[in-house]
Amino acid sequence: MSEDTLSLLLSGPDETAQHARQLARRLSPGDVVLLSGDVGAGKTHFARALISELLDYPEDIPSPTFTLVQTYEVQGGAIWHADLYRLTSTHEIEELGLIDAFHDAICLVEWPDRLGPLAPRGALHITLAPDAEEDTRTLTAKWIGADWADKLIEWHR
Repeated sequence: MSEDTLSLLLSGPDETAQHARQLARRLSPGDVVLLSGDVGAGKTHFARALISELLDYPEDIPSPTFTLVQTYEVQGGAIWHADLYRLTSTHEIEELGLIDAFHDAICLVEWPDRLGPLAPRGALHITLAPDAEEDTRTLTAKWIGADWADKLIEWHR
C-alpha cells in the first residue's frame, strides 16, 4: 500500500483547533493519531481541541508532559493522550499500557518518535510546523490505507 499525504496551511490557533475538532468527529476506538513537531508547534493545542470535542461535558485537559498519559472516558470508549518526550526507551512505553490502548481507545501520541518499532503501522501521522508568518502552521497528515482516506475525505474542506 502506498502512503497518502494531505497538507494544510493553518492561519492560527483558532483554525488549528477547528481542524482538530473536525478530525475528532471522524475518530473511533482503535484510531491512533501521532502528533509530531518541535516544542511549541501546537501539538498539545491540537490534542486539547480534539479531546474537548469528544467530551460529554467541559473538563480541564492538562498536558501529559509530566504524567505521561491522561485518559478521558467518552461515549463509546476512552481517549488516551500521551506525551512521550521524557521517555528514553520503548520498555517505558510498554509499562504505560499504551500499546494495549492502541487497539481499543482513541490514542493521541505526542513525540511519537519515542515509540520506535512500537508505532502502529495504521496510525495517522500529523506533523505541525511553523510557517513564515508568526501564528501560521503547516499541518501535514500522512497515512496508509483506505480507512484514513475515507475519514479524511471531507477534513480539508
